[in-house]
Amino acid sequence: MSIVSRPSGGASLLGGSIVLPVAECRHALPPRTVSPWAGEPGTAGTVAVVGAGKMGLPLAAQFASHGWQVIAVDVQEAVVASINEGRSHIGEEPGVADLVAAAHAGGRLRATTDGTAAARDADVVVLIVPVMLDAAHQPDYGYMDAAVASIGQGVHRGSLVIFETTLPVGDTRARYAPRLEAASGLAAERDFLVAFSPERLYSGAALRNLSTYPKLVGGLSPASSARAAAFYDGVLDAEIVAMSSAEAAEFSKLADTTYRDVNIALANEFAAYADRVGVDIREVIAAANSQPYSHIHQPGLGVGGHCIPVYPHFLLSRAPELSLVARSREVNDGQIEVAVEAIRAALGRLGGTEVLVLGLTYRDGVKELAYSRAIPLIARLRQAGAQVLAHDPLLSDAEIRGLGAEPYPWGSPAGARAVVTQTGDPRWLELDATWFPDLAILVDGRNTLSGLALPASVSYRGIGVPGRG
Repeated sequence: MSIVSRPSGGASLLGGSIVLPVAECRHALPPRTVSPWAGEPGTAGTVAVVGAGKMGLPLAAQFASHGWQVIAVDVQEAVVASINEGRSHIGEEPGVADLVAAAHAGGRLRATTDGTAAARDADVVVLIVPVMLDAAHQPDYGYMDAAVASIGQGVHRGSLVIFETTLPVGDTRARYAPRLEAASGLAAERDFLVAFSPERLYSGAALRNLSTYPKLVGGLSPASSARAAAFYDGVLDAEIVAMSSAEAAEFSKLADTTYRDVNIALANEFAAYADRVGVDIREVIAAANSQPYSHIHQPGLGVGGHCIPVYPHFLLSRAPELSLVARSREVNDGQIEVAVEAIRAALGRLGGTEVLVLGLTYRDGVKELAYSRAIPLIARLRQAGAQVLAHDPLLSDAEIRGLGAEPYPWGSPAGARAVVTQTGDPRWLELDATWFPDLAILVDGRNTLSGLALPASVSYRGIGVPGRG
């Protein structure tokens, strides 16, 4: 296949859109099954995937589709039962359900809650469980520490352990290799190998991403880098990049996501200036991005999801002097105030005012609330005395109430004086101002409704987009 030390290329930034082609599978399938597996091309062994959630299950399905025996490990018994019945428990990943069913039917995929037994049976262990943030914006290792403890006693001579969960720089070597050594009684890089390979998956496109984005791999030693690269070269169709160290691979993921956070913060500051000088930031960004070295992102009400709001803090936890990174987090988190102040300016007060928030997931089309900006937006509006209604086609009424808002039935009359869009769901284009006789302002948090017909009495406020009314 293709193992390189540097990525061979990338897409042009011209126009601000990047779509990489899907790599064709060039593997000779099925591979020859061997035990133990030692990295020989054209062979396959057994891999344990620890964490069978939204990212872990696509990985498990992908590995099984390339001839490996896969053991999915998860603490949730319902998840394990579902996989052992040949069913995917995640409903928003194209192709995953079919791969899971095929792998189960072919006897290549099973699941268990017993991490120790899975690691004992496996040649390779891939860990992909969450490391998020605690209340102080420091890494919360609870799930990962438990996952490492669960496999530790099953690690054996010849094991390869790969961390795919994004980690602060140095954690693979300094935090987790010693824990594996202590639990197994073996020595890392002598008896077993350890590497880091960041997942680079986007909800709703995981399998496509696995066939497009170069797979980055860095080990604690050249031997672990080579073995991990050989593993991924056998199960993925994209280019494999064997990096110089685990630390370089760890840093690459943090650099990737932090770049996007800083870029979005810059776009948000540009949007604020566009408001001041009366120009449309969308026109400015499109023009700037026609120069291929410019790739300015889009402004909005902030950044949600598991990655971009989180991983800059992983950098800051080790390097608080990175002031640009810290400032970007402040800018993006502060965008909620743009909506609140726009409503206050239009209405004069928020106390007792009915406000409708549209879109509660962190982005449209994905039922995931991780760091969604709707959550602090609702809290901030309620703090100011507003009565908050909300609608999201992906959430139940109970889920909406759990976020502190009263469910709004789409299309029904309501007394909302302000509407705020927190996602860019195409459904919002159906919005009819006649549903809200007292409506005074529409705050377009993702700049997707500037062409919406509004009565002269309703003002429009985008993010860096000239207002109306």
